[in-house]
Formats: sequence, structure tokens, C-alpha cells
Amino acid sequence: MPSAGIKIGAFCLKDRKAFFSVWAPLHQKIELHIVSPKDRIVRLQRDDFGYWSGEVEDVSAGARYLYCINGQEERPDPASFFQPETVHGPSEIIDHGMFKWEDEDWLGIPLEEMVIYEIHTGTFTPEGTFEAAGRRLDDLSDLGMNAIEIMPVAQFPGTRNWGYDGVYPFAVQNSYGGPEGLKKLVSTCHKRGFAVILDVVYNHLGPEGNYLADFAPYFSSKYRSPWGDAVNYDDAYSCGVRNYFIQNALYWLEYFHIDALRLDAVHGIFDRSAKHILEDMQERVEGFSQARGRKSFLIAESDLNDVRIIAPLARGGYGLSAQWNDDFHHCVHTLLTGEKEGYYQDFGKVDQLINAYKEGFVYSWLYSGYRKRFHGSDSKKIPALRFVVFIQNHDQVGNRMMGERLSSLVSFEACKLAAGSLLVSPYIPLLFMGEEYGEESPFLYFISHHDEKLVEAVRNGRREEFESFQWKGEPPDPYDERTFQRSRLKWERKKEGKHKILFDFYKALIRCRRSLPSLFSLSKERLCVEDIERESVVFLKRWYEDEVIFCIMNFMGEEKMLHTSLPVKGRFRKLLDSSEVIWNGSGTELPDEWKENDNIILRPFQFALYQSQ
Repeated sequence: MPSAGIKIGAFCLKDRKAFFSVWAPLHQKIELHIVSPKDRIVRLQRDDFGYWSGEVEDVSAGARYLYCINGQEERPDPASFFQPETVHGPSEIIDHGMFKWEDEDWLGIPLEEMVIYEIHTGTFTPEGTFEAAGRRLDDLSDLGMNAIEIMPVAQFPGTRNWGYDGVYPFAVQNSYGGPEGLKKLVSTCHKRGFAVILDVVYNHLGPEGNYLADFAPYFSSKYRSPWGDAVNYDDAYSCGVRNYFIQNALYWLEYFHIDALRLDAVHGIFDRSAKHILEDMQERVEGFSQARGRKSFLIAESDLNDVRIIAPLARGGYGLSAQWNDDFHHCVHTLLTGEKEGYYQDFGKVDQLINAYKEGFVYSWLYSGYRKRFHGSDSKKIPALRFVVFIQNHDQVGNRMMGERLSSLVSFEACKLAAGSLLVSPYIPLLFMGEEYGEESPFLYFISHHDEKLVEAVRNGRREEFESFQWKGEPPDPYDERTFQRSRLKWERKKEGKHKILFDFYKALIRCRRSLPSLFSLSKERLCVEDIERESVVFLKRWYEDEVIFCIMNFMGEEKMLHTSLPVKGRFRKLLDSSEVIWNGSGTELPDEWKENDNIILRPFQFALYQSQ
């Protein structure tokens, strides 16, 4: 196979012609069935690598087609660009050259400067479309965000889904607005100064409408994943599978101008090749970036705590730009909620949060009681800009049985402390939609599969998933449309009462984050963090050149008298104090100007930020 890879899908050419290419190495005959506007069958030619292709006349954008396998079953294109009639209907030809982009001057945003806002298109707005999401950019700009991360948009069954049940990785969900809608959103984002990150799934496909195995050995029983047979990245015929997903990554970057891809659950990718698929993909994306003249990023989600994912190629790593760090979330969450069920049993100590600030991973080949084994690798030498941290995301909220957000689990004071702990970290911060104003609607798991047996299997699977947490009650029915409706944001809340106060508090934090060199310059080296009061109060200091900031975080839900001098010298002025009345606090005892005070009183869950004068 050529090192540059082979493009797959249906591509419009000049003079009402189109080029079709599909990988089916084990079949004797693949025919193209043009379904509309004029029904006909076209024979395709096979090359040495098992790709069937052909240039077809009198066909243009909007035409619909299927592939006929060995003169028998007909299936949509595995690399379909659009599925207007759901996952079981014919594919539609899209002319990507027809879209009028308006982001010619877009140069991108360096990863280390991003403040990311994660959205689910279907519940982000009442309309649940890309177009409606674009109308919310004013709110996000006012908040101070400069990047949005969109949960998966690959075509899934029905209209309600998180997106991780997608079965056409190249096709944009029809109910969200299809490929045209996504392009308009990206173009608008770039014009408004927002980078766009797209969540993609390369570890499995959903169960309904997944016809890939009818074409080729896309899956292998060599490994088992939570979703069944693993994607075939290293067994016989894996070259075509690897090309399929690498082409998919490049497809989003080239045709949709996406700035970064978030690779879902790479711990579910199994590959023992001499060149891991992540390394292979990173090399191809880097080549694309250089050719385009603008950097594209790959960000992994992984629960392995394995630095190989983000370590440079020269050091034996895969070279990805960054990865999500669940350990940071688990530290903050357990300190504030006191939860100890499931994987939370491994967390709950202040010194773990301190390690997360200093190093990244908390579990760096330490024994995990939850896993009953040693876990993780040492991340001390990994630069801070390689980690994305959060106090909420779709997984940590939506994979709770009742989908409770942090605002429903802890006090208002604790919510402000959580926000502060996130935005003073030396890592890339990510917010989950609605977090900034304390959205109280749950984010539940929802589906709209058509197969009744599959729906029941999903229901049972959700029940089993919660067993280790010992949560009581019955999980909401993921198939019930009311479950989906309950998960929609209620944007009007951010203008009212405590919600408006929390929004303004986040806004002030983000303004500090993006304007103070000590905060926006990501570095573990220019950082001092320690426990200063019996595993309850965290002192964090960061600096850049002559500027120094420090913050005090009280993780005790009670008032604390602090009998100690903080390790700072000089004069500091207070920038933010969560206990002040303006932030709906009970009042503060902390001085506006810090002059090496000895005895101070901290309010429950108080967060205070100071800057050198």
C-alpha cells in the first residue's frame, strides 16, 4: 500500500463525474448501485490491495448509492460522507468543494492557550443543531472561552445519542445538520476566534448499522474490548483498517477545518505492531500540518496513565499533543464530595491533589486498590501543556446513574472552590457545558436505537455498570425520550440568582487565567504547591518573570484558623475571594493586601487568589 495512504469514499469530479473507492479485499465482486436520481449498476475494478474503485459519469452531489457485495446484499458506503436516511439507508454524495469557507485568515490557537468548552450538540440548545450551537458563541465569548470541543457527530441510529454509538465515522449526523451544518459552525467559530476540537471514536463502532465487517476484516477476535471484538489494527489485513481510520482523521482536518481531534478511550485500541496506530496517525497528521502551514493536534483520552501516549517519538512515545487527565478530576471530586465508591476509592487525599498539580498523574506505578494492581507511569518530565484537566466532563457526569452535575452534589461554596482549583492549574482547562453557571439539569445516558433487543441490552448494561458504585435506585431509561429532554441545558438560569453569580465568578477566573502571565504560561517548573494545614488547605504559587500569584484553597467544609506564615515574600493584592459577599459568600477575613500575615481565618471551601504588587 502506498505510504501516503489511499483515499476512500465518493468524491465529486468535474463535468458531473465522481470517483468511488471502497476497501473489500476478500470479495470477488463489488458493484456500485446508484439508487437516485437514476437507478443503475456500475461494476468497479479491484487493485492489488483490495480497493474497488471507479470513475462514474453522469453523477453529482446529492446522488444516493449503495454497494452490492458479490451480487447479493447491498450496504451503505463504510466511508459514507452523509446518511440522510439514517444508518440503514443509502449514502449520499457530498461535494466538499462547494462550501464557501470564510476562515481564510484563521491561524489557529496554540494548544497551551486554549480554554476548552465541551458540548453535546443535541442537548446544548433546545434545537439540538449545529446552527443553534453557533448562536451560543456570544455567551461563550463573554465567558472567556476560546475553544469548543464537540462530542462525536459520526452518524448514529435515530436522533438521540451521546455519539459513541456512531457507525459511519465519516458521515456527519443528519439530525444535527449534516456536513453543511458542521462546516458552517466551524467557519463561524474561526471567524469568532474559537478553535474547534472534534471527538472521534477509533476504538469501536456502535452495534446498530455497523456493516463494516460485511466488507472487510475490520475487527479481530485476537483481542476483546468492552464492545466485543476489537478493531483490527495489527492482525491480517490490518493495513486497510489502519488506512481507514487515518484517512478519517485527515478527513476532518482537511474538509472540515477542524483544529484538533480528541481520540476517545485509546485504552480500547489494541495494537502490538512495531509502529502503533497512534504513532502512525500522529506522523500523518503532523505531515498534513506541515503541508497546510497550521498546526493540528491529537488529544487522547486514556485511563492507562501511560506517558508513552504523549511522550515524543524520540523517547519512544507516540507523540500525541496532549491527553485528558482523569486523576485531577478524581482528586477534586472526592475531596469535595467525600465519595469513595468505584474508582473513587483510590482518591480523597489532599496530597494526591498536590501531586496532580506537580506531576500530572497521581498513579505513577502505584498500587491501586480499585484495580488491585500497580497502575500508571511517571509523568514528572512531561510538560504541563500535554495535559487537559477538568472538574466535570460528559463521562464523569453522564456515567453517574442519575447524571448529577457537581452543582447537585456539593454546596455553592464548594462549586466555586472547584472552579478555582481548575483554573489556577498549570494545565489546559476544560469546562463541561453548563458548568459555568451551575446547571442543575442532569446529563443522562440516552439512545434511540430501533432494535428492541438492543435497547434492552443497553438498559441491562447500564444497571451492571453501576454495581461497583453501589448507587441505589433504578437508572433512567436511556431509550425514553424524556431522559434526553431532561438533559438539555436551561440557559435562562445563568441570568438568575446564584447561577448568575457563579457565571460571573467563572468569568473573573477565566479573565485572570488568560491575562496573567503566571497563569496562562503553562509550566510545572514555575510552580510551588503544598499542604499547609493538616491535609485540608492547599497553597499554590506560580510565577513568570517578575509576576507571582498565589492562592489558598480550603477543602474543609468548616471554618479554619490558619496559624502559619505562607511561603511568600513581598506585597500582594487580592484578585478574587470566593467568600466575599459579592460572590454570595458569608464574608471574608482575608486581607485585601497580603503582608506576610501570621494568623488568618478561612471560611468553609474558601478560594482566594493574590497577585504580586
